[in-house]
Amino acid sequence: MKTFKMISLGIIQDDTFVDYPIKDGIIINQENSQQSWVLELLLDRSFIETFEAFKASGEVADVKVVISYPGNEPATFRVSVSDVSEIEENISVLMIGTLKRGRRRYAEELLSELLQNGLEGDELLERFETDMLARPRLRVDEGKEQTKNK
Repeated sequence: MKTFKMISLGIIQDDTFVDYPIKDGIIINQENSQQSWVLELLLDRSFIETFEAFKASGEVADVKVVISYPGNEPATFRVSVSDVSEIEENISVLMIGTLKRGRRRYAEELLSELLQNGLEGDELLERFETDMLARPRLRVDEGKEQTKNK
């Protein structure tokens, strides 16, 4: 097994991307025949109803996770919530799933989108640096989601 530090997590729900402010997180590659991964994250207790409902539904969703360093490209996993536990003023959420292959090159697609929006010079550089940290959803992702949901 291999473990990695989780930096951020966002869930694609109903054609929208919801970023959750994690306090801490770990990802474990189980390196088994099912190619399963375990994601455990610590969140503020205010999210308990959201994740309890996600668990109860049995829904499988795509999550985008930045691993190890804030500048890394997000990896996409297909996961379901396996457990939600209260820990003082926090909750621990356990997700189990698989890594989606075909990761794209986020930096190149972000730059392309910013150029298409007419940004140049210092404005382009500042926006690129900000968006590389914030990792907003790109139009190319929205097109893929709409196609997938048809």
